[in-house]
Amino acid sequence: MKHWTLKSIGKISLLIAFLLISLIFLGGCDGRGKTEFVGFPQSFADLAEKIRPAVVNISTTSTVKVPGNPFRHFFGPEEEGPFGDFFKHFFGDMPDRELKQQSLGSGIITDKDGYIVTNNHVVDNAEEIKVKISDGREFKAKVIGRDPKTDLALIKISSPFRNLPVLPLGDSDKMRVGDWVLAVGNPFGLEHTVTQGIISATGRVIGSGPYDNFLQTDAPINPGNSGGPLVNLKGEVIGINTAIVPGGQGLGFAIPSGVAKMVLKQLQEKGKVVRGWLGVTIQTVTPDLAASFGLKEAKGALVSDVMEGGPAAKGGIRRGDIVLSFDGKNVTDSMELPRIVAETPVGKEVDVTVLREGKEVHCKVRVEELTEQRITAQTEAPTESFGMTFIDITPKVRQQLGIKEKAGVVVAGVEPGSIAEDAGIRAGDVIKEVNRKPVRNLADLSSALEKSAKGQPVLLLLKRGSQTFYVTLEAS
Repeated sequence: MKHWTLKSIGKISLLIAFLLISLIFLGGCDGRGKTEFVGFPQSFADLAEKIRPAVVNISTTSTVKVPGNPFRHFFGPEEEGPFGDFFKHFFGDMPDRELKQQSLGSGIITDKDGYIVTNNHVVDNAEEIKVKISDGREFKAKVIGRDPKTDLALIKISSPFRNLPVLPLGDSDKMRVGDWVLAVGNPFGLEHTVTQGIISATGRVIGSGPYDNFLQTDAPINPGNSGGPLVNLKGEVIGINTAIVPGGQGLGFAIPSGVAKMVLKQLQEKGKVVRGWLGVTIQTVTPDLAASFGLKEAKGALVSDVMEGGPAAKGGIRRGDIVLSFDGKNVTDSMELPRIVAETPVGKEVDVTVLREGKEVHCKVRVEELTEQRITAQTEAPTESFGMTFIDITPKVRQQLGIKEKAGVVVAGVEPGSIAEDAGIRAGDVIKEVNRKPVRNLADLSSALEKSAKGQPVLLLLKRGSQTFYVTLEAS
């Protein structure tokens, strides 16, 4: 008979303890006798089964105009190019034709009464919207409200039953890089496709608008996924899938649920989104600018212009101030300030901390409502110098002009006989740089032109179709 020594018993006890601790920290039981790792689920089947019923297929019909001249797409308008007379002879003044166009997207049922969230670009200009739910039933839907600035829309179906499956909106602020997510949608019309991945990044700015704040994921997202959910392991929607990088692998972007909650609440109550307005033009604080303004690091938003009579002007904010905080929220870069201001209730008086001549100054500002007229006034750029007018690149502008650029400024018009016309600049050209400095928007353009030395030529980098070239403008 073998005798167990105290030393042997001690070793066995340590081994058992180690195994128990490993079970606690590395795995657990799913209630059916199976052990799965906490960090890597054995299967997402239960989660997929839970979320798919609340994801819908959205099909829309709209009318588009097609040029009567079938070759205009390839050669441009008849009055341009060497084939102009040929086109006029054979096609004459053929009127444009109207064709019906269909598109597909996804959506999420967020309320048992039939409210569905999707992307604005899925239903924009739609004359008819049909929604197909998981059990095969189809309904016509109407638009409750749209918000192009965040690419969100709220639509509603009328169902005789109030037993529609619903997905709750979770807290996107709690998501961390590396967290598991599932994406559900109808890529290329393939209904209820489920893909899996992780959160690759948060707070991404991709140049789609002034309020960019996307979750990036490597979960495969394709055309048709737009408007579908990105969910966490609790089955909560933490993002609405909205954008991909053409040709990119594992690069998908979703609107955070935190943004969606604010937008959808207003769309349901008012049919539109009311945003706060500060009345300033801002630009990024570069390391060189930070050193010039006495900052130890590049942070904040530099005020390059203040709208006369606006909230900022009334509150004492000046051109050259660097906004460090707004309503108690730190402003680490210029892209954060528009989002913070937009989410501030109209009429609220807030404390704004700015850096002015090396000292922190506190200003009291009463936020006003942002209107289209104020957007236009706030983004005006100088046009007298070279005979050009400019507009910012927005999703609508990209669609109308058929351009792929997301950053830069579009030349909206060129005055006949102007310096710009003499240099060969055309309406539709995209200005990418001024004097070798990148131009992302009208604020950058305005600042760059103001900094140009008087009497010295201005070097522009332009994009026209697939061509990129430089143009020098000589001041007269």
